[in-house]
Amino acid sequence: MRQAMVFAAGLGTRLRPITDNIPKALVPIGGQPLLWHVLMKLKTDGFERVVVNVHHFANQIIDYIRVNDCFGLDIRISDEQGMLLETGGGIRKALPLFESDSPVLIHNVDILSNAELSHFYEDMVGNKDVDALLLVSQRKTKRYLLFDDSLQLVGWTNIETHEVKSPLQHLLVEQQKMLAFSGIHIVAPSMFPLFAAATERFPIMDFYLKHCAGTKIKGVCQQNLRLLDVGKLDSLVQAEQFVNLV
Repeated sequence: MRQAMVFAAGLGTRLRPITDNIPKALVPIGGQPLLWHVLMKLKTDGFERVVVNVHHFANQIIDYIRVNDCFGLDIRISDEQGMLLETGGGIRKALPLFESDSPVLIHNVDILSNAELSHFYEDMVGNKDVDALLLVSQRKTKRYLLFDDSLQLVGWTNIETHEVKSPLQHLLVEQQKMLAFSGIHIVAPSMFPLFAAATERFPIMDFYLKHCAGTKIKGVCQQNLRLLDVGKLDSLVQAEQFVNLV
């Protein structure tokens, strides 16, 4: 069974004032909410079970899914109304809702792309020794993930502040491959115990950086990847154009 999680719990502060009344997941793009676009992409690519985490205006998202009969998917809700758990904590809380022997694809609700999710998922299924796959690309950003020649994750950097995070001592940034994270990744069952042992609330990238020296966390580049982060008000016009082209 192909299974995925959609991060829909965020406050959407960068989309205010729209998100003063609705959750980011229900912000309309091309006549349909962001959540609809992600769910339809997952369904088209053969995913059957989808967990959606909720916090900000949680009942609006739950009602939207229920009214639409879960879009023909096995959709389960991971309720974070009590406390927003960040990305890593959100995965940790949601894991009991998944089959324990299959990888979980993670997808931010505000990411629109032409990513080949089916192929990406099969890459993980076919590589039993890999613990996590991160979909990355060569695009301009302030923050980059750092990979070695085998595309093993070794660190993170902010090129404006020159901050570097890595479990490896004396890491030379200029000798690593700098690639931008897409907000789409896959966690293998081999990682589940590490999530269970983690604290309740934590960012997923800090988790990956903590464990990248002892696990296989690999980057995957998709040729001709087109991706849009619908995180700010000025990206909404681009998003309308994007959904008509993808």
